Parts: sequence; structure tokens; C-alpha cells
Amino acid sequence: MSESQDEPTPTEVPSEEPMFNAPAISLAIIALLAIAYGIQVYGLSEGAVSSLALSGVALAEGHWWTLLTHVFLHGSLIHIFMNAGAALAFGPAVARHFGPGPRAAGAFLLYFMVCGVGGGLGYLATAADPSIQVIGASGAVSGLWGGAARLLGRWRGLWGIFDGPVRTQIAVVVVLNLLIALTGLFAAGFNIAWQAHIAGFLTGLLLIGPFTRLARPSYREER
Repeated sequence: MSESQDEPTPTEVPSEEPMFNAPAISLAIIALLAIAYGIQVYGLSEGAVSSLALSGVALAEGHWWTLLTHVFLHGSLIHIFMNAGAALAFGPAVARHFGPGPRAAGAFLLYFMVCGVGGGLGYLATAADPSIQVIGASGAVSGLWGGAARLLGRWRGLWGIFDGPVRTQIAVVVVLNLLIALTGLFAAGFNIAWQAHIAGFLTGLLLIGPFTRLARPSYREER
């Protein structure tokens, strides 16, 4: 008498999530900053860099474009590495929230730049000397932090900024930057535009909702 045996069932191997799966647009921002720094170092004179930096004097003279161009200038490799690292830490969460596709990518890029402008204006509003120039993507990157912080909240709409996890992030940013201003903590000898960090963060925190609707028109905020 023959015996029948069940055929072994092949073991299903679950698909593995890639170890590094940041959205392309968040990586593109970092690549853009790196390319711009390369052009700055190897292709621009000191005078050209100065003409692209942001200051109160530059704006008073009508050089409005410096609100945008200062974002892509950096003072050193350490400066750009820190901003690129922060962009990699906070950018993917915002990019995923905006969703896939060209429209969402465009909204992400515009959001990044608006946060940079907000950070720059915040610095100029509190700077004692309007002739001092500011460069760097710190305000824009801080805006990504603000957007990512806002996504931690359970409440939607402007009420969301009062949610516990969001309040904690706001406190961390304000306290950290006030420590930098008062004690030079983490400054390592550099002049850090801490005002741009706070202003950029608040810009990103407050504008994540409107830019989400720009990226995804069907998006509705609900409490």
C-alpha cells in the first residue's frame, strides 16, 4: 500500500524594506545644496558670493533675490554637512506626507524655499547690524524640522501646534537656539544665525497644512 505525503509548502519570504528609502525629492534637495556649494567654492569669486548673500542692506538696495540665493551658500564643509544631515533627518517625513508625483515634489521644493525665506526674514528682523550678511540653508532645514514636528501631533488645523509632542519640539528648538545665542553652545567658534533657525522652524510649522493641500488638493485636515 502506498502512502501519500503532502507536498511541502514553499516558505514565503517577506519582502524586505530597503534600508534607505528616503523620497527622491528629499535627496534631490541635498544634492542641489552640494552642487551649489561646489559651484560656490570652485566657480565664484568672493565678490560674487557676497552679492548673493542676504543682508538688510542688500534688501534695502532692492536685491530681493538674495532671500533665495543665500540658502544655497555655505561657509564651510562643516556648515553644509550639518545642514545636509538635518535635511536628511527631517525632509523625508515631510516629503512622504506630501505624497508622490511631480506636483508633490514641486510643493516640497517650494515649501523648502519659503521656509528659507522665512528664516532669512526672521534673522533680518532681529539683527542688530543690517550690513551683516547671512548665508546657509539652516532656516530652510529648520522649516523641514517644523513640518516634521507638526506631523507628530494628533490634532489637525492650527490647534495642532498645541498638541503635546508638537509643544515639546517647539520648546526644544527655542531653548536650544537661545542657549546658542546666550552661551555660544554648539557654535564651535562660528557665528550662528540662531534667529533664522527659530523663524524657519515656525514658518514650516505653520505652513505645513497649506502646502499639503497644494501637494494633494484632495487633502482635508480634520481634528
